[in-house]
Amino acid sequence: MRGMRDESPARAELVVREEGERTILEPHGDWVIDTIGRHDNAIRAVEASADPCSIVVDVSHLGRVDTAGAYLLGRATRKCPTPDADFHFVGQHRTVRRLIEEVRMRTQVCGPDEVPTFGFIKALARLGAGIEVAYQEAVDTFAFFGKTLTTGLSCFIQPWRFRLTPTVWAMEEVGVNALPIVATLTFFIGAVVAYMGATLLQSFGASVFTVDLVGLAVLREFGVLITAIMLAARSDSAFTASIGAMKMQQEIDAMRVLGLDPYEALVLPRVVACVLMAPLLTFGAMVAGIFGGMLVAWTAQDISPALFFTRLHSEIDISHFWVGMSKAPVFGMVVAIIGCRQGMQVQGDVESLGRRVTASVVQSIFAIIVLEALFAMMYLELEI
Repeated sequence: MRGMRDESPARAELVVREEGERTILEPHGDWVIDTIGRHDNAIRAVEASADPCSIVVDVSHLGRVDTAGAYLLGRATRKCPTPDADFHFVGQHRTVRRLIEEVRMRTQVCGPDEVPTFGFIKALARLGAGIEVAYQEAVDTFAFFGKTLTTGLSCFIQPWRFRLTPTVWAMEEVGVNALPIVATLTFFIGAVVAYMGATLLQSFGASVFTVDLVGLAVLREFGVLITAIMLAARSDSAFTASIGAMKMQQEIDAMRVLGLDPYEALVLPRVVACVLMAPLLTFGAMVAGIFGGMLVAWTAQDISPALFFTRLHSEIDISHFWVGMSKAPVFGMVVAIIGCRQGMQVQGDVESLGRRVTASVVQSIFAIIVLEALFAMMYLELEI
């Protein structure tokens, strides 16, 4: 239409010339995303051949420019220690200097792709990096435990600060709602142990010792171990996800602004709930595991329930029960500490939440297995 202004970009041109020790880049026309593509190779050639501190951009003939054009023009001087110095630019333009500086502050030029290397040294480097990360994770976890412990002591001194309602809610989630799955798993674990005893001991004519095997395995090891693993897989991941979601939505920052301590409101109730409910879950797991072993012994080896429980009472010392129960609060505390710490480490994106939930479960199960080995060595030395 007559009188309408033509908004199509003018053709972008680039003149490169040498003036003494300086390399002059003289852009002409509109340097916008639609027009600058063919000049990328020319600017790269200048970057490769000229000293970045000797490159000067003459903006006298430059028309319109957008962020893509500003990035391309500013890239030539980027490797210079003073890329925004006045001697890099000559001529007058309304926006290009400010736009180049803004783009430079908000972008990062990636270096060349690292060529993958393989070999013994590379494997040692990765192993060392992994050990360093594991060490730092352990240090941070102990620091988080110390902070939680001091928060618990302050609430013990000032009981009115302890939050009973979220603690009871966490106890229901951790204990009551988890009891069916824990009991089901240990029931089948007890049945499997009894089947193994039936297979191995029947050939020696010692089928009755299946009762001893089931009692020792369930009371001393499997009951508390299955409970702890289920806490790590179920409750620990839930702690990380719930606290991490609050961290992503900046709810924890809002709590701090309001003067609330996140450790008192979020961490301590979950830790107390796990410590209190882990022994109860372990007891339920022991009962279910022994019941599963009793059913298998009854059906596969014709050991009546009366004989099963009579031998269990007479041959299995009560100390084995207390050995298993003594591990439960420790496992519950470790699971809660790791889950809450990983939740507090979540950043502002969903990918971080997924990584932290995975790390929470893996670290909890690893810690449980390590503690189980330490408990076994300790009770072996104590001859319990």
